[in-house]
Amino acid sequence: MRHPFRILPGLLLAAAHLTVLAADSAAPAMPPPSDWIDPETGHRVIRLSPDNGGSSLYFHQNGYTPEGDKLILHTRDGALATVDLTTLGVSPPKLAIVAPNTRAIATAWRTREAYVRRDTVIVALHLDTKTERVVLQLPAVAQARGGAYALNCDESLLVGITRDPDGQTLPRTPPPGGLGGTLEPTWAAGTPKMIYTVNVKTGEMKILHRENDWTNHLQCSPTDPLQILFCHEGPWHYNDRTWTVRADGTPARLLHERTMNMEIEGNEFFSPDGKKVWYDLQTPRSTVFWLANVDLATGHRTWYHLKREEWSVHYNVSPDGKFFAGDGGGPGSVAARTGDGELLDPPGNGQWIYAFYPQPMRGSSFRDKKDLIDIGTIKSERLVSMAQHNYSKETGVEPNLTFTRDGKWLIFSGNFHTNPGRGQRAITHTYAVEIARAK
Repeated sequence: MRHPFRILPGLLLAAAHLTVLAADSAAPAMPPPSDWIDPETGHRVIRLSPDNGGSSLYFHQNGYTPEGDKLILHTRDGALATVDLTTLGVSPPKLAIVAPNTRAIATAWRTREAYVRRDTVIVALHLDTKTERVVLQLPAVAQARGGAYALNCDESLLVGITRDPDGQTLPRTPPPGGLGGTLEPTWAAGTPKMIYTVNVKTGEMKILHRENDWTNHLQCSPTDPLQILFCHEGPWHYNDRTWTVRADGTPARLLHERTMNMEIEGNEFFSPDGKKVWYDLQTPRSTVFWLANVDLATGHRTWYHLKREEWSVHYNVSPDGKFFAGDGGGPGSVAARTGDGELLDPPGNGQWIYAFYPQPMRGSSFRDKKDLIDIGTIKSERLVSMAQHNYSKETGVEPNLTFTRDGKWLIFSGNFHTNPGRGQRAITHTYAVEIARAK
């Protein structure tokens, strides 16, 4: 079937990825286009969010029902909504409001529910019937606002990060020379944190790990109910960032230790089978770029080299594990600056949604003393121009791309259809781009 709809009337002459010009003050603002072919890449893009905006979840949060037929997003007015993906590309997306004034932690792995926090309890919202059920009461130590949550793959444990009431706040001295700018007061703040689990059936709380770092990026394995992933935030070149801990009490484990000055790595995520952890690696920062992984069982490593312009704020991997995607980077991204925080000239970022196809290097070295790192390169394909997208966390949004369950579309957030005034936040929308080129 040919595409049943294209670009909204009146927008035919404007490339859909360009900024929509401000309308005359006497006329109502036109909604952004709903369906178009990116003129620079030939790939089809469909807007999933309503006319007034909406955003997808963070790149490592599960936003899909187990069957992959629905995606959750947050509308601009604060509602939790679903988008029907069964007719994606065939008919206009169907959006349904599940609950107003609600932000989801993530969707469940096995049931058709989204988990949310309501005051001091965790509630599951059924995405079809919209009914609610109380899952558990948060322990007293975790009832303060803030923190982070994740749900394990068999939905038996809620995992959380909260302030450790028994820990000691330690002063942190920045390295010689300081960090400069606004990073220095927040880096490794010395606030005691703890990672804990709560048994969904019994309510039993178990403290897994205590530390004095900026603990963040909490994730649970998609296949192993005991495997947990987290990171240490802060300027990347000062942190050994990516860690695991297990719910059975196995101590925290560092997955990647820096070995050179100005090396950085981060924005970690699980492979679909839960066997590997992937991450952005730069050796050193802003110079040599890799999409890297470590096998959790064997410790074996594989690194795929990317060109500078292909570097992305976030990467993700297809459901079958055979190829990857990246969301590009902006002028203010970590790879666009030196270790001292100076903006590179030119920044060298490629502002595109990419598909990445790994090309393993042929041949093998003699491995006589240790397990050597397997390496390869990346063959990239540009899917969507992000030239007008604002990547800034302060006034824009990170695209946070994810694969649909069938591996045929990429879901991402973008703000390239708005042109806010100076200092104003751009309006975000959720889009789907078809990985196969439009016919």
